[in-house]
Amino acid sequence: MDSGDLIGLLIFLGILATVIIYLARRFFAFREKKLELEVSLTAEKAAQYAASNAQLEQRVRVLEQIVTDAGAETAAQIEALRDHRSLKTTAATHKSGE
Repeated sequence: MDSGDLIGLLIFLGILATVIIYLARRFFAFREKKLELEVSLTAEKAAQYAASNAQLEQRVRVLEQIVTDAGAETAAQIEALRDHRSLKTTAATHKSGE
């Protein structure tokens, strides 16, 4: 191999290395932009889930309040019915005992 062939080979390898470096930079720039887009989409989805979660929590609070309030009211109504029945039973017992 003479010096001309060696110089040609070195030039070829230099050009090949330059092309490979250029393509690698383009590839990694593309991957970086793709990842940035995925991050922004993920952040947007997280914000939507957070808003949805807040709405669901508010609805659960309202339902808990309804159940708690209605439960107390229902319990009071049941006790009132028990008291009313016991009064009827007591009155019937007194009438039959007379």
